[in-house]
Amino acid sequence: MKLYNSKFYHRDLSWLRFNHRVLQEASDKLNPLYERIKFLAIFSSNLDEFFRVRVSDIRQIRQVEKPLRKKLITKPNKVLQEIKKQVDIQQTAFGKVFKEEIIPDLEKENIFLIDYHEFSDSQKAIANDYFEKTLKDLLALETTYHKNPDTIFVENEASYLCTMSGETLHLVKIPDSEPRFFSFPSEGGKHYISFIDDILKYNLAKIHPDDAVRYYALKISRDAELYIEDEFSGDLMKKIKASLPKRDKGQPTRVLIDERMPKSFQDILMKALDVYNADLILGGRHHNFKDFFSFPNPTENEKLHFEPLPPLPHPVLSKSKNIFDTIEEKDQLLNYPYEAFDPVITLLETAASDPTVTAIKMTLYRLANESRLNTAIAKAAKNGKEVILFIEVKARFDEQNNIKWGAIFKENGAKVIYSYADIKVHSKILYIERLVNEEIKRYAYISTGNFNSKTAELYADYGLMTAHKKITKDLNKVFMVLQGITLIPKTKCLLVSPFSTRHTLEQLVDQEMENARDGKEAYIILKMNSFQDHALIKKLYDANNVGVKIKLIVRGMCSLVAGIENQSEHIEVISILDRFLEHGRVYIFGNDGDEIMYIGSADWMTRNLKHRIEVLTPILDADIHKMLRELVDIQLKDNVKARIIDAEQTNTYVKNSKPKVRAQYATYAYFEGL
Repeated sequence: MKLYNSKFYHRDLSWLRFNHRVLQEASDKLNPLYERIKFLAIFSSNLDEFFRVRVSDIRQIRQVEKPLRKKLITKPNKVLQEIKKQVDIQQTAFGKVFKEEIIPDLEKENIFLIDYHEFSDSQKAIANDYFEKTLKDLLALETTYHKNPDTIFVENEASYLCTMSGETLHLVKIPDSEPRFFSFPSEGGKHYISFIDDILKYNLAKIHPDDAVRYYALKISRDAELYIEDEFSGDLMKKIKASLPKRDKGQPTRVLIDERMPKSFQDILMKALDVYNADLILGGRHHNFKDFFSFPNPTENEKLHFEPLPPLPHPVLSKSKNIFDTIEEKDQLLNYPYEAFDPVITLLETAASDPTVTAIKMTLYRLANESRLNTAIAKAAKNGKEVILFIEVKARFDEQNNIKWGAIFKENGAKVIYSYADIKVHSKILYIERLVNEEIKRYAYISTGNFNSKTAELYADYGLMTAHKKITKDLNKVFMVLQGITLIPKTKCLLVSPFSTRHTLEQLVDQEMENARDGKEAYIILKMNSFQDHALIKKLYDANNVGVKIKLIVRGMCSLVAGIENQSEHIEVISILDRFLEHGRVYIFGNDGDEIMYIGSADWMTRNLKHRIEVLTPILDADIHKMLRELVDIQLKDNVKARIIDAEQTNTYVKNSKPKVRAQYATYAYFEGL
């Protein structure tokens, strides 16, 4: 009989606690003002995707027949009710941060965000001129319905103004072809900015002059699932391409409205949109706060933004005369965004031109719109190299761009393999073969982050370049599976989901448990994005109960409940949010003094272990092992941006009397010192 009752924090409610940490960043005055504004935008953008993806999934569970639903061990209606409750609380906190902290701090900088009631006479004239010359032609001013329409259509994620005028319902879409914010001329050193919503309200009030007419903000999030009925037959890529337009017409999963909207008006909208009260979320007078990513800064005050931390040149690869020779001599680790992404581009550009290169194989999950890396891949194919690309067209919200680049690569001569049914390829891997003096030489790049130079400036990731024979041989086996040559990659070194990752991770935990029982030092340190897999959580609870010391750094959701006696009292969990998005995965096992370490693409999520192709590589180079251990230790010492993920996930900041350590800045300083 076990000594504990398995307890799990619901994954979606835990995700909301993660987004709460984002909101905390908007309040944290260690962050410059305009960066705090960006965190509000991130919070808003995150929540949009949450409703389009996760809430949609829960709603689908609600449609499942009750006997089967019981087997799923979930109560979707109760979960949706709790989500609504928590989102309402966070929306209120969001509004408070914006109105009581951001707006006053902007005014201290002589930046005034004004609504149309505050327009001066000269600003009214400017607003009228802008409306007549620009906005008016972009609007369907009379998108009207009878007072009680059976149905209305509102575009996904677009911002609307709506009102009731007599017996008519008016919907006005705020044009997305214009900047969301309008800057008036400065007056006496003061800068005035308005939402274009208010430019519209001011002018629409003249079209509908009735004093009783008010315009309320409206925004809908729609189900983002593509609902491919049969992934197993036909051309999956073509099915996905054909389904993309349907995404904008999916079932509403959230209706965000102005909290001042009268109940009678809410009832009309609910009926016309075919939604329920649980789908209504009360917000402020303006929606789509993700537009604050582009909030104008009319001042020249650099202190309103983060100080620049430009990516540093890699101490070895940036000086390399031949990148292949350098990798052969010694494994190389890249650390983004502290170090530049350039060596990856150099590797591919060199491979594209090197006459000894015979094959290039790689997986592509989220491609940049345009990049040197994409150009290098196309050039390699054009130069007659065997280029085999696995492009995941089920990478949500990047499907269209991935399909576009797949076609370009194919036109240049690459062999492009698109998604497989019922599984995603999430690994970030590159394999290169050269024929040098009749000898085959192999090179590998295995990363925690995408082949995307833009995200490499924002996401904290690791990438390993190696010519290690066991690793490169194993990686080729992974590509043989992706090419359909073999069914199972019989790897000896790499962990590959869904084949060997879970089993090996469980074995490593078991080994620590055995060490603890034998009185040896036993510990586990795990850094990841998300932790939800119940079987592995139970395994860590087992390890806790025999005395294994466990430390977790989890950026996002965490279903493990820490700090519970006879369950998880030896487990400490922290989460770090700062200017860069923590995206790397590092898994460390004490192994009786001979540490074992892996990095790669897989979180400890059921989907990453069972439904995705993931690759984790061991760190075999002693210097790289030492570096990664030091970097993880820096994060464990963070007492500025780290939060404690306790049983209630209250997001309390780590506070102690030790010297202040802000991990991301300490990490940058670490690389400056190399």
